[in-house]
Amino acid sequence: MNPIADAPPQNGVLRYFTTQDESLMERLQKKAPEARFVKAFNSIGSAVMVDPKFPATPTMFICGNHAGAKKQVGEVLTKFGWESADMGMVESARPIEALCILWCVPGMLRNDWAHALRYMHPST
Repeated sequence: MNPIADAPPQNGVLRYFTTQDESLMERLQKKAPEARFVKAFNSIGSAVMVDPKFPATPTMFICGNHAGAKKQVGEVLTKFGWESADMGMVESARPIEALCILWCVPGMLRNDWAHALRYMHPST
């Protein structure tokens, strides 16, 4: 799900084998252009993946080239207790994959793996 390199983290920051100009999801989509990939669940741990217990509903950032596939993933996310935020096409996997690096820092530094991200907008 994430292009984590073999190199160890540096001060809690993971290293990726891709650059900021290409995501792992883009590589996979190029190899299988007809596949309906949806980037999701890449910046959360398994302990809080289903029925997360947080003061507010956490956000799962998703992207992909097929609207129907993203809709299906959004429905699964809702059933699992998440809200989804559609960030667009496959290229949006670049910043979404970077969220994993950010999400892992508290875990790497303090063994804190039970947290989630939330997208907030003034109109919500």
